[in-house]
Amino acid sequence: MNPQAYLDFAVQAAFVLLSLSFIITVARVIKGPTLPDRVLALDLLVAAAIGFIAVLGIKTGYTLYIDIAIALGLVGFLATVAFSRFILSRGQREDGTPACEPASDASIEEDRLTPTAEPVALDGKVSQNV
Repeated sequence: MNPQAYLDFAVQAAFVLLSLSFIITVARVIKGPTLPDRVLALDLLVAAAIGFIAVLGIKTGYTLYIDIAIALGLVGFLATVAFSRFILSRGQREDGTPACEPASDASIEEDRLTPTAEPVALDGKVSQNV
């Protein structure tokens, strides 16, 4: 097997594996179940796109693709940091669980039973908004 045939085989195998990882990651973005899972999947999509660009650069021999992959890596990193800061800024729920985790059934039931507003005086009478 000559080196060119080996390189062609490696490039084709890389494209197949990257395509498979791309499809699985898109499924994770759609399925979730939490926001941090989706952010992590989007970060992995950026990494798969960088892999595609790098393999395409190796296949064509055009070195500008490597510069594009580096720029995409920087933008992807900044997007991941921005999404992470957004998740952290959401804080915690009243029951102490992080906002990125699904609420327990008990806390959902408790939220239904507690009043949502303070008593309001209307025409000299105090009414309870529930």
